[in-house]
Amino acid sequence: MKQETKEKLRRLMEKAVADGELAGGCLLVRQHGEECCYLEAGLADVEEKKPVRRDQIYRLYSMSKPVTAAAAMKLFEDGALDLGQPVSDYLPSFRDSLVEQGGRLVRADRQVQVQDLLNMTSGLVYNGEPGLAGRHADRVFAELEERISGSDPMTTREFAVKMGQGPLLFQPGSSWKYGTSADVLGAVIEAAAGMSFGEYLEKSIFGPLGMKDTGFFVPEEKRDRLVSIYQSDGRGGLMPYREDHLGISYAPKERPAFESGGAGLVSTVDDYARFAQMLLNGGELDGVHVLRPGTVSYMTAGALTAGQQEAFERNFPTMPGFDYGNLVRVMKWPGRSCTLNNAGEYGWDGWLGCYFANDPAADETVLFMMQKTDSGLTPLVRRLRNVIMSDRTDR
Repeated sequence: MKQETKEKLRRLMEKAVADGELAGGCLLVRQHGEECCYLEAGLADVEEKKPVRRDQIYRLYSMSKPVTAAAAMKLFEDGALDLGQPVSDYLPSFRDSLVEQGGRLVRADRQVQVQDLLNMTSGLVYNGEPGLAGRHADRVFAELEERISGSDPMTTREFAVKMGQGPLLFQPGSSWKYGTSADVLGAVIEAAAGMSFGEYLEKSIFGPLGMKDTGFFVPEEKRDRLVSIYQSDGRGGLMPYREDHLGISYAPKERPAFESGGAGLVSTVDDYARFAQMLLNGGELDGVHVLRPGTVSYMTAGALTAGQQEAFERNFPTMPGFDYGNLVRVMKWPGRSCTLNNAGEYGWDGWLGCYFANDPAADETVLFMMQKTDSGLTPLVRRLRNVIMSDRTDR
């Protein structure tokens, strides 16, 4: 990457900090298996004047989802998980699902399948959504969060069972909605693997890849590396955010009972880069084979039908040109995109602004880490991406 491009990226990051878009963050770009840019800006903790450092730990929130998908893909290629299998084979509460239609409940045309969880076509929703399905999710999350610090916390499986006891937003496979599918998938993975979700991730992904700072909690000796969360103060500035969210503790000090496949992981930029590079290499890193090349191709191909695609674009109007499948977005139509993209790029982001994209055509990974509420795919990341892509096309 040209030095002038790095300076342009640095100025964008520093301006974003000055403008209150984030307290601090880091950008990592890798190409052809080597680092070509690493930049930091701002503070990891404003009150303590703690600068951003490379080894700091970030809450991934929804950037956990591609990791959950990779775990499911591992079981899939090992013959331990059938994606066409009903979820009820693992979680019986999904056997007789009801569907919300016009304010009343009807029986589901078919059962929710494992593949529906991977593609967000299950009809499961998050809390905060309107309607009967949304109100059920509200109750489940309220109980999850009420019990989070008590003597009887809700487990991964119990959460999934309770979600299965409520109505679905639509007939399975008929539409698309961002929801708790990945969390339910975590419980399915537990059942298929015969161990806790966290144990399976450690055995199949984190351990083999040397992702030593990735997991569902931050042990005592690493706690000073956990980046603080901020939120907008409504006046163009930032204020601390110290609350639990989606049943995930603000500062998870020990292994939680609820290991959220949709939002629960913490990691560093370098740990996640190892996961991303493994996928970019077709499932292998440093001689360790986590997935087969064909499995990675399947995982990153996109999977939506025309009707599902229409619903996806309604849900995420800032992502034109992307298909979706196996818990990642996949660029299918670069000409529709609001950023510079190559066809085949895939990745995802998180509630606090962590962002990941692999571009197989350029053999490149882009990672951005920050901790600000309600961020997702940020305007800053879109600006940074365009500068990175422009540099690439100038070479």
